[in-house]
Amino acid sequence: MKKNIVLFVLFVLPIVAYLFFASGVNSFTKLPVITNKIPDLGNWKSFNNQKVSLDNKITILGFGGSEILKNRGNLFNLNEKIYQRYHTFQDLQFVMVCTDGTQEDIRSIMDALDEFTDVSNWHFVFASKEEIKNYYSKLHLKGKIGDDAGTPNVYIVDKLRNLRGRKEVKDYKEGYNTFHPAELSNEMLDDFKVILYEYRAALKKNHNATKQLLK
Repeated sequence: MKKNIVLFVLFVLPIVAYLFFASGVNSFTKLPVITNKIPDLGNWKSFNNQKVSLDNKITILGFGGSEILKNRGNLFNLNEKIYQRYHTFQDLQFVMVCTDGTQEDIRSIMDALDEFTDVSNWHFVFASKEEIKNYYSKLHLKGKIGDDAGTPNVYIVDKLRNLRGRKEVKDYKEGYNTFHPAELSNEMLDDFKVILYEYRAALKKNHNATKQLLK
């Protein structure tokens, strides 16, 4: 009898434990969709008058508004906690929507970041306050955009332009507050890793992984 118990503990129990945790991982590697198929950015242009699209990219999307210079600390937080760690991945982009007239403010912020960061994967597009507020309304979020057409929150958007987050009532999360470094280091980083693992698994399944999404 004791021999059977020992054999069970040594061989059967580890297999049961593995299957249990493996099923948990599979359910964890899907970040829920908050809003399906958000609009693309249309004809809004960047610094170089180039079109920036949300299609076929994992996007960290933010709204800098007209007070981005005043709130530049938020960008520095996002840059330090998320951007510097992941910006080299070829399927990822960081896009900030700002109001017309803030171009020089953005340049000064990027010049400061450029002293210690490769800023090539930061993208900024510009539009009027009314256009930005109208676009934001189509995201169908609980959070509101400010009078300056900006918000401290940033959003995770997948390659199909689905805005992703947490849908559980007790843990609802549609955006991540860049004013709070701890929120970026904890909730956002955890959810962002889920997205990256999700795409990594899809690439491996399709046998066409050209680059590891995770180190």
